Order: sequence, then C-alpha cells, then structure tokens
Amino acid sequence: MYTAYRHEPFTDFTTEENSKDFQKALEKVEGYLGQNYPLLIDGEQITTDDKLVSYNPSNYKEVIGNVSKATPRLIDKAFDAASDAFKTWRHTNPTARAEILFRGAAIMRRRKHELSALLVKEAGKPWKEADADIAEAIDFLEYYARQMIELKEGKAINSRDGEYNQYTYQPMGVAVTIPPWNFAGAIMAGTTVAPLVTGNTVLLKPAEPTPVIAAKFVEILQEAGTPKGVINFVPGEPSEIGDYLVDHHKTSIITFTGSRATGLRVFQRAAVVQEGQHHLKRVLAEMGGKDTVIVDNEANLDTATEAIITSAFGFSGQKCSAGSRVVVHEDVYDEVLNRVEARTKELTVGDPVSKNNYMGPVINQKAFDKITGYIEIGKEEGRLVAGGDADSSKGYFIQPTIFADVEPNARIMQEEIFGPIVAFSKAKNYDEALKIANNTEYGLTGAVISHNSEHLEKAKHHFHVGNLYFNRNCTGAIVGYHPFGGFKMSGTDAKAGGPDYLLQYMQPKTISQML
Repeated sequence: MYTAYRHEPFTDFTTEENSKDFQKALEKVEGYLGQNYPLLIDGEQITTDDKLVSYNPSNYKEVIGNVSKATPRLIDKAFDAASDAFKTWRHTNPTARAEILFRGAAIMRRRKHELSALLVKEAGKPWKEADADIAEAIDFLEYYARQMIELKEGKAINSRDGEYNQYTYQPMGVAVTIPPWNFAGAIMAGTTVAPLVTGNTVLLKPAEPTPVIAAKFVEILQEAGTPKGVINFVPGEPSEIGDYLVDHHKTSIITFTGSRATGLRVFQRAAVVQEGQHHLKRVLAEMGGKDTVIVDNEANLDTATEAIITSAFGFSGQKCSAGSRVVVHEDVYDEVLNRVEARTKELTVGDPVSKNNYMGPVINQKAFDKITGYIEIGKEEGRLVAGGDADSSKGYFIQPTIFADVEPNARIMQEEIFGPIVAFSKAKNYDEALKIANNTEYGLTGAVISHNSEHLEKAKHHFHVGNLYFNRNCTGAIVGYHPFGGFKMSGTDAKAGGPDYLLQYMQPKTISQML
C-alpha cells in the first residue's frame, strides 16, 4: 500500500548545511557543462550533426550543452517506435506503469540539488525558484502515479438484473509533449509522465532554450525502467519540427504550454484530419495569462505588499501566473504603491548562482528585447515608479519595474509581457476592481487581498479565472493542492496536478454483458 500523497518539501536555504550541499551541486553541474546530448528513439541514442545549443542566460558565452536536433525523418522513426511500443505498453499493468513514476521520483529526489542547480544555470532560476521547480516535478510523478492506481479499475456504474456493466479507461495512442522553458523541470516532467502512466507512448520535444534538463529527465525515466519506444526524445526548433509533430497522422494527443499565438496555431492544425488518420486529436493547451492582484480598502497592507512582490517578480515575472496587474481601491492606492515601491527597490538582481540574488536574468535576447520594448510602452502609458533599467552586456538582466496610474485598457494592462513589469491601476470601489480584473482575454490566475468576507465570496463567482487565491500571491500552485489551468484564452483549463487531469489522456469505454 502506497503512502498518502504529500507534496515534496522545499529546501530551507537558511540552513548552512543545505546551502553547502547546493553549492556542491552547482560545482557538479559546472563540471559537465558543454557536453553533447543525443536523441532517444526506440531506446537508441542518436547523434545528429545539427545541434540545439543551450546557453546560460546569466552569461550567454557559457554553453550549458549541445543537444542533437531531430529531423522529420527521425521524427517518423520515433512515431513508428512509439506506435509499436503502444501495442504492449497500453496493456501493461497500470500499477507497474505507476511504479516507474515512483522510481523516477525517488531518483529525482536523490538528485534534487543537482537538477535544481542545472535550472539555475540553464534557465536562470534563483535557488528557491529552481528548488520549487524540481519539487513540483517530483510531485507530478508521485501524484499521477497514485491517480493511475485509483483509476485502473475504472469507475462504478449501475447494473440491472441479468446484466453486468463496466466503465473502464483505455489509452489513446501516441502523445506529443511540447513543454515551456519557464518551468523546464516541472511542466516538462508532468506533461511527459501523465500520458505515459495512462498507457500512451510519448514524443517529447523540449523547449529550445532548456533542452538539457529534459535530456537529464529522459535519462531518469530510462533508469526507472521505461521500456524502449515508450519515451522518445526529439528536440528541435519549433519552426522546423513543431508543425510536423502536430500534423502527424499518428499523433493522438498534444500537450502544449506556451504563448497564446502558438497555442491557437496548435489547436487549429490539430483539428485537420490528415491522410491515414482515423481519430480526432485531443489538445491540452495552456496559453498564458494577464493576472490581477486586487487590493481592497479592507486589506492587510503588509500581506498585499508581499503578495504583489512575489506575484510580479518571482522568476523575473516569467510565469503565466505572474501578477502583472495590480488593481487597488482608491482609499489605499497611494500607500500600497509606496510600500511596493520601497520593497521593489530592495530586491537584488544578478547571477542566480549567488543565493542572495532575488531575481536572475530573463531567458534570452528575444525576451530581453520584448520586455524592454514594453518598458518603453509603459513610459507612454503610465508613470514609471521603479526600475526601467536593463543590461545585456553579459546576461539578460532587467530591473523589477513598476508603472503607476495606468488605464485598464492600456497595452501593459492587457498584453502578456512575461517579464518583471507590473502595472498599477486605481479602482473607485470593489465592483470596479473586479470589472477591471476581468477585462482581459485571459483567465488564468488572480488574487484578492481583503478581510471582507462578502468581497471574497463575490470573487468566487465573479472573478473569472481558473485559479483564484485569497490573501496570498497568485503564483506557486502545488500539485494535488491547487490544480492548475485557466479560462478564456488561457487555454483548455486542463487542471494539471488535479484529480481529473489523467482522464484527458484516456478514453472511457462502457462494457455491458448479459448474464
């Protein structure tokens, strides 16, 4: 009997021993920087001449690793391998499949600091953010393994006299996993093992800025006993292989996390039935957010300040759940703004190899250019209160930035920036604050800071987001505790890390027999 699920604890880096252990892990990772990583197809490692090069965003001259790129021909080979493996994997005892995840989680737990340290180098994550990312990855394995064991016999339905009825679940086929770079451990792992544990086989195309952590994870799945062909590792540029993976007639399921524009493209292309395709493709898409923290005039302002800082500037605002909009009741607007400004100016920005830096870099030049472009837009749309400076001489560093007195329909209040920028808007009353919070095309996360129970109750029904938080930040969902996914253009609301998630990778089947 497996123990009850509990989320992986976070590391306390105020403890000297933990800090020393993490420093050793960083040294270990630095010892294997620049290595080459092959594809994995049908259990075979394949090296190609063309490489996906992963750079350290804190020091873009430092190469994290060189990962072989898949070609369409090799992707065809991976689909053939996955299709063949599916014939037996689909019938493998669900408990045996779950046990692979349990073993994988145990391996990750033993290597937790190393994997977190790799995220510090490859994704530019500060220590605490990297540690939480790998903890969440472990959680996905532990939680989905238990969920599969619960689902393996199906669900109870009614039978009549002389008739016995069953309701079971079966896998669908070959799944394509396209994860993001911002949670290169957690989301990558979760969206890989969910189809795998439910009996599907997987082609994993990692995010192009962070392929090395994905290569390490695939090695862990192999070590845990995943049969050949069940997991296939096919990195590459989206422009070269993205459409090919989505369009392929053997693709049954696509799990995508990324931008709205790319998500809509995936959705549209997946709807087309290709020659030789005898099924409808299923898409699970998480496509971003423009998330609001509401502060009313009955809020604890200390709580509000910390919630805003954490929501806006954790991992440099590079989260779809980031609180990039703050709507404050006019009675407390100035005080909240002044408090957040003061706290923001205390934040340190630099190479996250140092645990004392609150913020590291943004992921690459493309992101740096986009975010600094929005800073210029913000200067036209609001009042620059803090930050606004950026430096790309060595890495991609942008200071945490606050704009005040921004109109609700301004671009920096409407468009997903994915960087350390937060815009403040003033509301005359709570109803107006809710109206502003709902005025974007997204509906992922939101927070309300208030001690007014009527206001909180109203938000439950009228704040249209998939994840709503009261008196805390709007980031940091934990597997099994805060199932994650959003409304409107934030995606299909798949609710990763929740009790319904695995059902989306399976087809229910009714069996009825006369007795």
